[in-house]
Amino acid sequence: MDWQAYLLNHWEVLVVAVVLIWAAWIDGKELRVPNWITFPMVLSGLVANTVLGGWEGLGFGLLGMVTGLLCLLPLYSVGGMGAGDVKLMAGMGAWLGWEITLAAFVVSVFVGAFMAVVMVARRRAFEKHSINFLVIVNEWLSVKNPAKLSEFAAERKPTMLLLPYGIPICIGSIGYFFYAGLI
Repeated sequence: MDWQAYLLNHWEVLVVAVVLIWAAWIDGKELRVPNWITFPMVLSGLVANTVLGGWEGLGFGLLGMVTGLLCLLPLYSVGGMGAGDVKLMAGMGAWLGWEITLAAFVVSVFVGAFMAVVMVARRRAFEKHSINFLVIVNEWLSVKNPAKLSEFAAERKPTMLLLPYGIPICIGSIGYFFYAGLI
Protein backbone atom coordinates (compact mmCIF):
# COMPACT_ATOMS: atom_id res chain seq x y z
CA MET A 1 0.00 0.00 0.00
CA ASP A 2 1.21 3.48 -0.85
CA TRP A 3 0.82 5.23 2.55
CA GLN A 4 1.71 8.65 1.20
CA ALA A 5 -1.08 8.55 -1.38
CA TYR A 6 -3.48 7.07 1.17
CA LEU A 7 -2.78 9.82 3.70
CA LEU A 8 -3.11 12.53 1.06
CA ASN A 9 -6.55 11.16 0.16
CA HIS A 10 -7.67 11.10 3.81
CA TRP A 11 -5.90 14.14 5.22
CA GLU A 12 -9.14 15.67 6.55
CA VAL A 13 -9.76 12.61 8.74
CA LEU A 14 -6.26 12.94 10.16
CA VAL A 15 -6.82 16.64 10.90
CA VAL A 16 -10.03 15.78 12.77
CA ALA A 17 -8.34 12.90 14.62
CA VAL A 18 -5.53 15.17 15.85
CA VAL A 19 -8.02 17.81 17.04
CA LEU A 20 -10.12 15.14 18.78
CA ILE A 21 -7.07 13.82 20.62
CA TRP A 22 -6.10 17.34 21.69
CA ALA A 23 -9.66 18.13 22.83
CA ALA A 24 -9.95 14.83 24.74
CA TRP A 25 -6.68 15.49 26.55
CA ILE A 26 -7.87 18.95 27.65
CA ASP A 27 -11.33 17.64 28.58
CA GLY A 28 -9.75 14.92 30.69
CA LYS A 29 -7.71 17.50 32.59
CA GLU A 30 -10.17 20.41 32.82
CA LEU A 31 -13.65 18.84 32.27
CA ARG A 32 -14.25 21.19 29.34
CA VAL A 33 -13.54 21.49 25.64
CA PRO A 34 -12.51 25.12 25.06
CA ASN A 35 -13.91 27.40 22.37
CA TRP A 36 -10.42 28.09 21.02
CA ILE A 37 -10.47 24.49 19.75
CA THR A 38 -14.10 24.11 18.71
CA PHE A 39 -14.80 27.37 16.89
CA PRO A 40 -11.72 27.18 14.64
CA MET A 41 -12.51 23.50 13.99
CA VAL A 42 -16.01 24.34 12.77
CA LEU A 43 -14.91 27.36 10.73
CA SER A 44 -11.90 25.67 9.15
CA GLY A 45 -14.01 22.63 8.21
CA LEU A 46 -16.56 24.83 6.47
CA VAL A 47 -13.82 26.81 4.71
CA ALA A 48 -11.92 23.68 3.62
CA ASN A 49 -15.04 22.04 2.21
CA THR A 50 -16.02 25.27 0.43
CA VAL A 51 -12.56 25.70 -1.11
CA LEU A 52 -12.46 22.06 -2.22
CA GLY A 53 -16.09 21.70 -3.32
CA GLY A 54 -17.57 25.15 -3.88
CA TRP A 55 -21.20 25.61 -2.91
CA GLU A 56 -21.71 21.85 -2.83
CA GLY A 57 -18.77 21.54 -0.43
CA LEU A 58 -20.21 24.27 1.77
CA GLY A 59 -23.55 22.43 1.83
CA PHE A 60 -21.72 19.20 2.72
CA GLY A 61 -19.97 20.94 5.62
CA LEU A 62 -23.09 22.72 6.85
CA LEU A 63 -25.16 19.55 6.81
CA GLY A 64 -22.40 17.77 8.71
CA MET A 65 -22.15 20.61 11.21
CA VAL A 66 -25.90 20.58 11.85
CA THR A 67 -25.82 16.78 12.24
CA GLY A 68 -23.03 17.10 14.81
CA LEU A 69 -25.01 19.73 16.69
CA LEU A 70 -28.19 17.68 16.66
CA CYS A 71 -26.41 14.60 18.00
CA LEU A 72 -25.71 16.21 21.38
CA LEU A 73 -27.83 19.38 21.50
CA PRO A 74 -30.83 17.65 23.12
CA LEU A 75 -28.66 16.47 26.02
CA TYR A 76 -27.02 19.87 26.32
CA SER A 77 -30.41 21.63 26.36
CA VAL A 78 -31.43 19.75 29.51
CA GLY A 79 -28.09 20.15 31.27
CA GLY A 80 -26.71 16.68 30.59
CA MET A 81 -23.82 17.67 28.34
CA GLY A 82 -21.30 20.47 28.04
CA ALA A 83 -21.46 22.95 25.17
CA GLY A 84 -17.86 22.17 24.20
CA ASP A 85 -18.78 18.55 23.46
CA VAL A 86 -21.64 19.70 21.24
CA LYS A 87 -19.37 22.09 19.34
CA LEU A 88 -16.71 19.39 19.00
CA MET A 89 -19.24 17.15 17.22
CA ALA A 90 -20.27 20.11 15.06
CA GLY A 91 -16.63 20.63 14.11
CA MET A 92 -16.27 16.99 13.12
CA GLY A 93 -19.38 17.35 11.00
CA ALA A 94 -18.12 20.51 9.34
CA TRP A 95 -15.01 18.61 8.25
CA LEU A 96 -16.32 15.11 7.51
CA GLY A 97 -20.02 15.46 6.65
CA TRP A 98 -23.15 14.03 8.14
CA GLU A 99 -22.68 10.32 7.45
CA ILE A 100 -19.28 9.92 9.09
CA THR A 101 -20.31 12.20 11.96
CA LEU A 102 -23.47 10.25 12.69
CA ALA A 103 -21.68 6.88 12.56
CA ALA A 104 -18.85 8.17 14.79
CA PHE A 105 -21.44 9.55 17.22
CA VAL A 106 -23.17 6.17 17.52
CA VAL A 107 -19.87 4.47 18.35
CA SER A 108 -19.07 7.29 20.81
CA VAL A 109 -22.34 6.68 22.65
CA PHE A 110 -21.31 3.08 23.33
CA VAL A 111 -17.82 4.16 24.39
CA GLY A 112 -19.32 6.80 26.70
CA ALA A 113 -21.75 4.31 28.25
CA PHE A 114 -18.92 1.84 28.86
CA MET A 115 -16.74 4.56 30.41
CA ALA A 116 -19.60 5.67 32.66
CA VAL A 117 -20.16 2.13 33.93
CA VAL A 118 -16.43 1.70 34.58
CA MET A 119 -16.27 5.04 36.44
CA VAL A 120 -19.22 4.07 38.63
CA ALA A 121 -17.80 0.59 39.25
CA ARG A 122 -14.42 1.98 40.30
CA ARG A 123 -16.17 4.11 42.90
CA ARG A 124 -18.48 1.26 43.92
CA ALA A 125 -21.44 3.61 43.61
CA PHE A 126 -23.91 1.59 41.53
CA GLU A 127 -26.85 2.14 43.86
CA LYS A 128 -26.42 5.93 44.02
CA HIS A 129 -25.97 6.32 40.28
CA SER A 130 -28.72 3.83 39.41
CA ILE A 131 -31.14 5.87 41.49
CA ASN A 132 -29.90 9.10 39.86
CA PHE A 133 -30.35 7.50 36.43
CA LEU A 134 -33.93 6.47 37.23
CA VAL A 135 -34.71 9.96 38.59
CA ILE A 136 -33.36 11.53 35.38
CA VAL A 137 -35.38 9.16 33.16
CA ASN A 138 -38.50 9.90 35.21
CA GLU A 139 -37.90 13.65 34.85
CA TRP A 140 -37.47 13.33 31.08
CA LEU A 141 -40.69 11.38 30.81
CA SER A 142 -42.77 13.60 33.08
CA VAL A 143 -41.35 17.13 32.79
CA LYS A 144 -42.04 18.68 29.40
CA ASN A 145 -40.26 21.99 29.98
CA PRO A 146 -36.57 21.84 28.88
CA ALA A 147 -35.74 24.85 31.08
CA LYS A 148 -37.06 23.00 34.14
CA LEU A 149 -35.07 19.88 33.17
CA SER A 150 -31.96 22.03 32.87
CA GLU A 151 -32.65 23.54 36.29
CA PHE A 152 -32.96 20.06 37.84
CA ALA A 153 -29.71 19.01 36.18
CA ALA A 154 -27.90 22.09 37.47
CA GLU A 155 -29.07 21.32 41.03
CA ARG A 156 -27.91 17.72 40.71
CA LYS A 157 -24.56 18.46 39.01
CA PRO A 158 -22.44 18.99 42.18
CA THR A 159 -23.31 15.47 43.37
CA MET A 160 -22.90 13.74 40.01
CA LEU A 161 -19.94 11.87 38.64
CA LEU A 162 -18.96 13.90 35.57
CA LEU A 163 -17.77 12.18 32.42
CA PRO A 164 -15.46 14.27 30.21
CA TYR A 165 -17.37 13.37 27.05
CA GLY A 166 -14.62 14.63 24.75
CA ILE A 167 -12.81 11.38 25.57
CA PRO A 168 -15.59 9.03 24.34
CA ILE A 169 -16.06 11.26 21.30
CA CYS A 170 -12.34 10.91 20.54
CA ILE A 171 -12.09 7.15 21.17
CA GLY A 172 -15.37 6.32 19.43
CA SER A 173 -14.71 8.52 16.42
CA ILE A 174 -11.14 7.39 15.85
CA GLY A 175 -12.24 3.79 16.38
CA TYR A 176 -14.89 4.30 13.71
CA PHE A 177 -12.35 5.92 11.38
CA PHE A 178 -10.18 2.79 11.65
CA TYR A 179 -13.16 0.48 11.22
CA ALA A 180 -14.32 2.37 8.12
CA GLY A 181 -10.82 2.33 6.62
CA LEU A 182 -10.49 6.10 6.77
CA ILE A 183 -7.17 5.91 8.70
